[in-house]
Amino acid sequence: MAFMPVCQNDLTERGIEQLDFVYIIGDAYVDHPSFGAAIISRVLESRGYTVGIIAQPDWRSTDDFLRLGKPRLAWLVTAGNIDSMVAHYTVARKKRTDDAYSPGGKGGKRPDRAATVYCRMCRQAAPELPVLCGGLEVSLRRFAHYDYWSDSVMPSVLVDTGADLLMYGMGEHQIAEIADRLNAGEDIGSVRNVRGTCYLCEPAETPYGAVQCPSFKEVSENKTLYAKACRIQYDQQDEVYGKMIIQRQGDKMLVQNPPTLSLTSEELDEVYSLPYERRYHPMYESQGGVPSIEEVQFSITHNRGCFGFCNFCSIALHQGRRVTCRSEESVLEEARKLTEMPEFKGYIHDVGGPTANFRGPSCEKQLEYGLCKGRKCLAPKPCKSLKADHTEYLDMLRKLRKIPGVKKVFIRSGIRYDYLMEDKSDEFMKELIEHHISGQLKVAPEHCSSAVLDKMGKPHIEAYKKFQKKFYEITKQKGKEQYLVPYLMSSHPGSELKDAVELAVFLKQNKIHPEQVQDFYPTPGTISTCMFYTGLDPYTLESVYVARSPEEKAMQRALLQYFKPENRGRIIKALCRAGRQDLIGQGAGKLVPPDAEYLKRQRKSGDAKGKGRNGRYSKKR
Repeated sequence: MAFMPVCQNDLTERGIEQLDFVYIIGDAYVDHPSFGAAIISRVLESRGYTVGIIAQPDWRSTDDFLRLGKPRLAWLVTAGNIDSMVAHYTVARKKRTDDAYSPGGKGGKRPDRAATVYCRMCRQAAPELPVLCGGLEVSLRRFAHYDYWSDSVMPSVLVDTGADLLMYGMGEHQIAEIADRLNAGEDIGSVRNVRGTCYLCEPAETPYGAVQCPSFKEVSENKTLYAKACRIQYDQQDEVYGKMIIQRQGDKMLVQNPPTLSLTSEELDEVYSLPYERRYHPMYESQGGVPSIEEVQFSITHNRGCFGFCNFCSIALHQGRRVTCRSEESVLEEARKLTEMPEFKGYIHDVGGPTANFRGPSCEKQLEYGLCKGRKCLAPKPCKSLKADHTEYLDMLRKLRKIPGVKKVFIRSGIRYDYLMEDKSDEFMKELIEHHISGQLKVAPEHCSSAVLDKMGKPHIEAYKKFQKKFYEITKQKGKEQYLVPYLMSSHPGSELKDAVELAVFLKQNKIHPEQVQDFYPTPGTISTCMFYTGLDPYTLESVYVARSPEEKAMQRALLQYFKPENRGRIIKALCRAGRQDLIGQGAGKLVPPDAEYLKRQRKSGDAKGKGRNGRYSKKR
């Protein structure tokens, strides 16, 4: 095994005169299957192509882009595992100083809108060569989209990047077909029928039979049309019935081909059996390594896709809702490889994916007909056709635990507790508690208000209460001291101040003290971001309340941590604004004790109510 070439010495040692592909990536180079660039480069290598990696190049000139020479077939470009703007800025749009995907965890190693900058530099370095882009950043920006950081609607990222093709979603099928066609001598301009890709063309060249979205100009000027475009994009995001989508972008037409087919179990097995080094490149050792490897180095991905379909999540538009899985033997074989690594201490950190306990499609109908358009498998209530069964997953976990050298197998990916509760058997939950968590299990109820949860696409809080009750019953039976750690989100579209107050009361009643809470982050492409920008639900076109002012967002966030003394003033202000002064005071039924400022205002208010016209207290007659 060996890393892909990263310098001229690597090329000389391997006798490579010219690489087939030069891959520009926004992350540090980590050869692990949790990193998209690692998978794509290994897939190409397995098909006989040579790939060189230029990680986090200096984007101020073309020199760094040409350090491996010009590629024979094409440039490949990705911003990395996450959107570069999310990597660089907090939800308050403040610059981050850290970056887990960069050497030493230090920020500033890539530009804002990295995919766009890199594609332009590749075009400048070698105008005659095709530029192919992929990864999360471009996948979620493939249509005209609201950009939170500029507070504006931007055109398809293809317009700004100038790339020839955009590969959206998981890219193994796309890159293999494109590579073979380019290698056969086909011009990139004719590679226009690959599933899972987008391209720009002259309007006169627009293919027939497509579903048309409102144009970039229209969605920029009309929020109702933006919401309608969002629904069209999601409604066609299915590999069974999804159609080609077109959207006018100025004087060009954006064409999105139907989604690529999910990898079969056999194909997934092949992808995960490729010879990954499972570590960061040694060139980063002197810089302190790459922090993002720490959680995943000894983790195993067993599935892809998520039929949970939360509105604030990008998975539905990127990986898709159809769940596909690796075979049990493939997962066991990867675990055996982990035990042979010198750094392995006996602990497999995770056996999961987007959702750990999904081990197949939500129902059999979707294999033939696709997933239900405009509906969710689990929210607001589980579909009657839902197949909830943990037997296969549990059997695999039991076998993993028995592998020599394995001391403990953890599950740290998200567990869908609502799906778990639909399983008629308690076996999985019992063994989850006994064998696969330490002191805490992280779950994601997100909120307690039904109105907010409906906008999130999440089940109502009753599902969480039911799960919570059973969880603590079983932990007690097992003699374990374990706790649920709920993920919670403030200021999601639909959440008014009264909803945040309702959540704070729920947390206090259930003795939940969240140390971390997430303020809603409007990332490109999601349904929730559409609601944030338009103030409309794209599926009903009904108005949706959006907390926009920094003050109200801070209040909603503070309410989730009602127990922190430093939040008291802000919480009192929020309670007064929401008309819930009844929650201010001492005692079990109160949320926070009054502060000096509140008591002062109360005294003044009382004085004002009791005074007569001459300024003295009036007596009642």
